[in-house]
Amino acid sequence: MKPFIVVLALWIGFGISWIAAMPWSSTPEKRVGLGRELAYRIVLILGGVIFFIPAHRYDGPLRLWWVPYETVWPLIGVIALGFLFAWWARIWLGSLWSGQVTKKPDHRVVDTGPYAIVRHPIYTGILIATYATMALKGTIPGVAGALLITLGLWMKARLEEGWLSAELGAADYDTYRRRVPMLMPLGPKAK
Repeated sequence: MKPFIVVLALWIGFGISWIAAMPWSSTPEKRVGLGRELAYRIVLILGGVIFFIPAHRYDGPLRLWWVPYETVWPLIGVIALGFLFAWWARIWLGSLWSGQVTKKPDHRVVDTGPYAIVRHPIYTGILIATYATMALKGTIPGVAGALLITLGLWMKARLEEGWLSAELGAADYDTYRRRVPMLMPLGPKAK
């Protein structure tokens, strides 16, 4: 099987399975609102559109590098691991998961499982898959899209953290923020 078909299948499979699992989520009690979410959503959509510009067999001024064939399959494995990490986090979160910034009934700080490694493991898993795909693509749109996706997820994570701190109590959430890094397991923690 051709590597680009496998990468495409991984992304499509992840997207379809993610959407199909939406009914597992419980009904929100309170939402932050689209107005406050609009900025990160625009950045994510723009990043996604740029990121998914096809790079297969492209050889021109937007090509930055080619990946040696012996590196292709390990990078595809990293994409799969990123998606598995995101799924582990989503399953661990259970009905508290939402695609929007919300508060659910019985919402609490989840700080075990993947949430003991990073505060936003779903975003971390998606970023792992994004950067492995970017490495395979080796194009300027791949790099630009990955950077915009990173910015969009960081913006959403910051919005979620402010919201959850206010909704769940600053003491509990701030203790968690000081103990666990935001997106990178060895990254900085909040002060």
